[in-house]
This record gives sequence, structure tokens and C-alpha cells, in this order.
Amino acid sequence: MFSNPWIYLALLGLAIIVVLAAIATKLLRQLKQQTLEQEKQKAAQQIALQQHDQKIIASVIIIVRAMKEEQCDLAEGCWRLSVLLDSLKLSQDLNKQFPTVFKFYEAIKHMPILEARKKLDKQSRMKLDFERMKLEAELAEDIRKDIELLHQYANERKSMLSDAAA
Repeated sequence: MFSNPWIYLALLGLAIIVVLAAIATKLLRQLKQQTLEQEKQKAAQQIALQQHDQKIIASVIIIVRAMKEEQCDLAEGCWRLSVLLDSLKLSQDLNKQFPTVFKFYEAIKHMPILEARKKLDKQSRMKLDFERMKLEAELAEDIRKDIELLHQYANERKSMLSDAAA
């Protein structure tokens, strides 16, 4: 019946093409599934980052209000704000937007706090307090300006993150 070798080769070629097409289809389905899985993971990660930043921004707003109402002194507020702002995942270059807050923090971050401060002798504590108060007096006006801008920024950021979550 099929005595011509070309027919066998054509059938073999056709079989190879069918097998390769089946393999390609399977690989394309796997790729599509992997892509969907990666998109899900990326979306979940984005939501987690937004939730993290929402918590941080809420804390920033509380501290800024406390500083504006003088319930929190400038040194403690700048310390806390700098640490919080550095931990934001979806914002960058905040040290350039609020330079005085970060400048003040950089100048006082070496100062011991809590138990380490209690272990210092009275003269050392007074010396550090004087250094901090002098710097605070020098930077107070610029810190207050940064605090106003930061309050506005935090409220806007809070709205953006809330809108993105909805």
C-alpha cells in the first residue's frame, strides 16, 4: 500500500509536528499559569505594602499633631518621625522633602535613651541635654515648617493609600 518512503517520512514529520505542537501548547499553558500566579503575588505584595504604609502614615499624623500642639517635644518627635519615615515602603527621598527633621535626628541619634541614659552620670546627661536643646533652638523654626509640610504630605498620602486600597 505505502511503498513510497516519502509517505513514511511525511507521516513521521506530521507526527513530530503534532507532538511538538502538543508540547508547545502545554508549555504555553504553564507559562500563562505562572504569569497569573506572579501577578497575584505581586498584587498581594502591593496590598501588604500599602497596609504597612497606611499604619506608618497614621502614626506620623499622630506624632505631627502632638508636635504641633506641643504635647511632644521636637527632639522626640523628630526621632520618631525619622525612623517612621525611613520605614515607608512606597515613598522615597523624604529626607529631601523634610530635611530639617532628618538633620535634627542625625544630630541627636547618637544620644543614649531610656536605660542607657539613666546609666549616665548627671553631668553627662546635662551636657547631652544642653547640646540637644541648643540644636533644637537653632532648628526649631525650620522643624516647624517641615512639620507643617509633613502634616500636609501625610494627609495626602493617607488619602492616596485609602483610594488605592478601595
